Amino acid sequence: MTTARQLMTKGVDCVGEGDTVLQAAEMMRQLGVGAMPICGADDRLKGMLTDRDIVVKALGAGKDPATTTAGELAQGEVVYVDADDDAKLVLRKMSRHKVRRLPVIDDHRLVGMIAQADIARGLPDAQVGDLLDALSSD
Repeated sequence: MTTARQLMTKGVDCVGEGDTVLQAAEMMRQLGVGAMPICGADDRLKGMLTDRDIVVKALGAGKDPATTTAGELAQGEVVYVDADDDAKLVLRKMSRHKVRRLPVIDDHRLVGMIAQADIARGLPDAQVGDLLDALSSD
């Protein structure tokens, strides 16, 4: 049985829920990523922030990126997996919620991230294809 821990990329950076959208965008630029988890002062996952969120929910809505916080853009249910969850559950969650990245939690703390590329490297082609089909459909 392959687990989320075996698939994940370790050492994930977080945007603080009190960091501004401008700070978050700079972190994303420096790291070369399009999405980052939002963590609270308690190191617990509060949400995800994507480059699309910054453009649509902040800039497109006329909000000032220098004063709007990442936490203000964190909305809805936080979708994640536990580190010891089976790969089948990981695939189900990614497919059901149509997300390309999933934070991985262990003992209530963020320990990694699973992206489509991690799935492609760690699972058989048929499962990868099924995930891509699910993410591509409306």
